Amino acid sequence: MAPASPSSLRVALLAYRGNPLSGGQGVYTRYLSRELTELGHRVTVFSGQPYPRLDEGVELVEVPSLDLYREPDPFRVPWPNEFRSWTDFQEFLVMCTGAFPEPRTYAKRLWKLLRHRRHDFDLVHDNQCLAPGIVKFQKAGWPLLTTVHHPITVDRDLDLQHAPNLFRKTMLRRWYSFLHMQKRVIRKLDHIVTVSESSRRDIAAQLDVDPARMGIVPVGVDVERFRPLPHIERVPGRLMTTTSSDVPMKGLVYLLEALAKVRTERDVELVVIGKPREGGAVAKAVTRLGLHDCVRFMRGIDDERLVELYAEAELAVVPSLYEGFSLPAVEAMACGVPLLGTTGGAIPEVVGEHGVTGLLVPSGDAEALAAGIRGALDDQALRDRIGDAGRRRVLDRFTWRATAEGTAHFYQAVIAHTAGLDGPLEPGPVELSQRLAGRSALAGEPEEEELAC
Repeated sequence: MAPASPSSLRVALLAYRGNPLSGGQGVYTRYLSRELTELGHRVTVFSGQPYPRLDEGVELVEVPSLDLYREPDPFRVPWPNEFRSWTDFQEFLVMCTGAFPEPRTYAKRLWKLLRHRRHDFDLVHDNQCLAPGIVKFQKAGWPLLTTVHHPITVDRDLDLQHAPNLFRKTMLRRWYSFLHMQKRVIRKLDHIVTVSESSRRDIAAQLDVDPARMGIVPVGVDVERFRPLPHIERVPGRLMTTTSSDVPMKGLVYLLEALAKVRTERDVELVVIGKPREGGAVAKAVTRLGLHDCVRFMRGIDDERLVELYAEAELAVVPSLYEGFSLPAVEAMACGVPLLGTTGGAIPEVVGEHGVTGLLVPSGDAEALAAGIRGALDDQALRDRIGDAGRRRVLDRFTWRATAEGTAHFYQAVIAHTAGLDGPLEPGPVELSQRLAGRSALAGEPEEEELAC
């Protein structure tokens, strides 16, 4: 590849698992790479399995793993001929102990793949892998930017809080043991970007990272795809929520309890984009509350059908206990659907002013959710007003083009900082000159090559 011009960069975008069905990281990889390409940059995505859906013009380099967590057989036992390296054996053995080895083994494979290709790329952008192999790029002089969407310590603490017994808590502690690795790694990284002020505060507090080393670039939504469909009529009493995973952090049980309260007064139904775990807390709550006839779970639908479902809903709800940003919130707002969210994490940053661009209630409070639902369903003028205002807020603040432009600004700053240049920086989405003035990676520390999680 020829060297990039100052306005066109060659970016290696890393995703240890990139499929949009894997959650927000997959969505981030797809749309950021698309918009960066539209801006004239050359983006190559290096992804582990499941591989991402990418748009035309974005190159994909597959970084094969054992794909131990694939559907429909997670925690599967690979066939002997699938083992190709010692890293594969390590990955399988660690999985057998109940831990999550994927980020570490992905980074090990990636370093072997890229270590001799420094001349091919201007910058490496890590999407929250946070493994020791990623630090090697920085130590070798590569400009490196890492996106951290939110600290996974929040997920762990909420999962432990809602664990039903000691055995489950023990297994969860083992699963989340990769956090010890991430905490060590993130403290060595020079340049970090996150998606909200809430995430920046929590990363600083929970991972012991100097907030001056972190910048903020909010993520976005495809506003041409996620749009109002005025020809589709709203279904009276229809609520909708989207959850990428059946975990306590998403607060779905509280929404189900709220639905049960509202259902005693009026006809109401809930469409959930997602699938509950068999025997999990959500499935048990549906049975306990007698909601089988008014809750519908849908999975595997395309974006166009998702937009149609938003158009049919009278109210979208994000009941999460915590969100680092909340893609479901901006998707609903982009579709012109009135949104009821909680105060968990960054949701208030996304929703904006209560009663103007959306509605907000305390997180983890089924009665507050029920009251918010009642109030919204009783006031069509309110729903119309905040639905329209929410769409305008997304157009002003939360597009993928704005995300790409802000991220590219960081790329230029990281490259300049790595090269030792101290020239002035143009105004960006945050005060880059302050955010990128962080310390260098810790020098002289032993490399962490052990695989044990």
